[in-house]
Amino acid sequence: MQTHKIVSREEWIAARRALLEKEKAHLRAQDEIARQRRELPWVKVEKNYLFEGPDGRETLADLFAGRSQLIVQHFMFGPDWEQGCVGCSFGADQVDGSLVHLVNHDVMLVAVSRAPYARIAPFHQRMGWRFKWVSSAGTDFNFDYNVSFSEADRARGKVFYNFVEQDYAIDELPGYSVFFKDEAGQVFHTYSVFARGTEHTGTVYGFLDITPKGRNEPPGGNLSDWVKHHDKYEEKAEKSCCHG
Repeated sequence: MQTHKIVSREEWIAARRALLEKEKAHLRAQDEIARQRRELPWVKVEKNYLFEGPDGRETLADLFAGRSQLIVQHFMFGPDWEQGCVGCSFGADQVDGSLVHLVNHDVMLVAVSRAPYARIAPFHQRMGWRFKWVSSAGTDFNFDYNVSFSEADRARGKVFYNFVEQDYAIDELPGYSVFFKDEAGQVFHTYSVFARGTEHTGTVYGFLDITPKGRNEPPGGNLSDWVKHHDKYEEKAEKSCCHG
């Protein structure tokens, strides 16, 4: 650690207030970015992706489970891997506390990996996570959303990831993608975030800030207008899990 100046309590308060002004400016900037994020254009999902999971074969539209918003964690777990990525697992550990609040606030969260479901299921159970996890094996889903890379990518040594062309590093990389389903059942891709951008997800507000409806709180309201103690929601997180 660096050496720190030792000061009086009054001097510390003055220094802390100066830093607080910068922190408040940073929060206001984050709020503005979240607003602009919600104004991004959308892309209609035209492909009929099929996933394999605890409920058998499901479409992307099925994964919403009655909600209008879906967050997909692109969980690094390749077809021939023995277990999921440590970094993705670290992120998944943070999801469980958020899950019950999300599923009761019009947001479904599902992990998707290219590993066969027969490999995913025992690892999922071993880790004790409650979120739903499905396999995209045999589909273009991971490739279309730029988190899995082909032998051709490896051969040319380049991939398109985090919205830029960069050097090939590994056949799977992390990210989150967000989707919206309208009343007609049409599904739209609204947002994706990769690399260090995923560090800001994990908390309930971190997830809500990447969804089309945002925090979706009443004007002038706050979290007490919709949040309950997690044991008082009608729908428990376990109902959205593959082994609950």
